[in-house]
Amino acid sequence: MAALLLGAVMLVLQLQLVPCRPAMPGAEPSQQELVRKAATLQDEVRDSAAPNGSVQQLPQTIIIGVRKGGTRALLEMLSLHPDVAAAENEVHFFDWEEHYSQGLDWYLSQMPFSYPHQLTVEKTPAYFTSPKVPERVHRMNPSIRLLLILRDPSERVLSDYTQVFYNHVQKHKPYPSIEEFLVRDGRLNVDYKALNRSLYHVHMQNWLRFFPLRRIHIVDGDRLIRDPFPEIQKVERFLMLSPQINASNFYFNKTKGFYCLRDGGRDRCLHESKGRAHPQIDPKLLNKLHEYFHEPNKKFFELVGRTFDWH
Repeated sequence: MAALLLGAVMLVLQLQLVPCRPAMPGAEPSQQELVRKAATLQDEVRDSAAPNGSVQQLPQTIIIGVRKGGTRALLEMLSLHPDVAAAENEVHFFDWEEHYSQGLDWYLSQMPFSYPHQLTVEKTPAYFTSPKVPERVHRMNPSIRLLLILRDPSERVLSDYTQVFYNHVQKHKPYPSIEEFLVRDGRLNVDYKALNRSLYHVHMQNWLRFFPLRRIHIVDGDRLIRDPFPEIQKVERFLMLSPQINASNFYFNKTKGFYCLRDGGRDRCLHESKGRAHPQIDPKLLNKLHEYFHEPNKKFFELVGRTFDWH
């Protein structure tokens, strides 16, 4: 009976989830109705909880990006907390039309089973740079807490290229050098998509149309790599979690060259695809990258009211 009732609720939700016109940041009646229905959905799901009391919950927190900024490391570190339940895979609900069109019932089905006291978290780094996503997230839950992890934009570009390069290598496919992407007619190729993803102020402006800055916590990805414990403490405070993650949960792996995790006596490191060496790049070209991002970085710092140790 609970399953039939849930299906009926979600059929109505699915019909109303996709907006027929752009919504403004204000709480329009249709948005309020969607929030109420989402709450009703959660109530119905709780009524049909598993025998051990666990349920699938819509996320109260989303790691929205940025690609190659350290989202996987952040999620793994946050998962050390006993009150956090994390979706294992990138869900791509808000940015992929084939997923979004299936409605909140499909989104809910992608979430892990968790206990009522736990915080459900999902991460999809493409959300930050996808124009439609902020409004869609806001329509689902305007009070949601968002995590954004950023690193030096020039380094992020190199990591972006490195990931795609190795994906081609694994498939035994050729791939151009990074210079071929970054340079066109002797000038920096500003049409290169990886450059656009590092224009943080452009994408942040879109998010701030729908969410106040207090709802978005920015994690310093460069510091998370160098000294993860202080950064994860800030995340705990932002999410109003009790301080459960300790410095002893992190240890530096000299072989890999970065911090790994220790959880209940079990050691684990990120996948070997993380922390790969960047391609060699001409210092003059690297300097052009730094110059290109100088003004955009200043605009971002002004936008969020803090600075980062970027070139």
